[in-house]
Amino acid sequence: MRSRRFTAPAPVPFSPQAARAHRVGLGLTPDQVAAGMAAHGVRLLPSHVLGWESGEFRPDETEFIALARALWCPAVQLMDAAPGSLRDFRLARELTADQAAARIGMNPRGYTAAELTGRWTGDEAQTAALAEVLGLRLRDLLRITGGGPELERRLRQCVDGRWQAQLAAVGRLVPVPTATLAAVLAALQGEYQVTSHWGATAPSTPPEAPVDERFWALLTGRDTGGLPV
Repeated sequence: MRSRRFTAPAPVPFSPQAARAHRVGLGLTPDQVAAGMAAHGVRLLPSHVLGWESGEFRPDETEFIALARALWCPAVQLMDAAPGSLRDFRLARELTADQAAARIGMNPRGYTAAELTGRWTGDEAQTAALAEVLGLRLRDLLRITGGGPELERRLRQCVDGRWQAQLAAVGRLVPVPTATLAAVLAALQGEYQVTSHWGATAPSTPPEAPVDERFWALLTGRDTGGLPV
């Protein structure tokens, strides 16, 4: 049987300029940064610190997390761009893949596969835990788990048919209380449809925003179980 192959992970999203700025701002020498990293289990030469700051090479995940701790700054401040992937959000929380998997309640191999393939296979409880552990907004959760297209398709089916039939499927994608989701889907359908005196359902004048954007707007301000929209 052929083994599954995954694409190699992209380099850590590291900003040499930010690393140097944080070190200089603290008044630390490269030797002191290296010593600080050693306290977090990563031993290397001061020349490595200078190499990162010059852009000659980049730290790996373990080195990146240790560097952030040695510089007393959130890891996200050492990134060269806002987190854009599951791996980026994990690193921003200074977690290894195994640590994230344990907190989510997922098999480490399955979690690593999700990072490498971009396909999330966690169940509803694991999806909710993922959002909480990584501090994700619900919009970011949908983006990094690849659930955006399915959500849009389900929402269109809510508008065109019975929203009740889509409640469970949407709930697996957007882990908020069922009562909240039911109210939002009912309101969404109500904005797109009107019922005539004959009992037939016909499209109303739809909102100008795309159906998924309207969904997020209706969800904002409601009980989401503590997860930001």
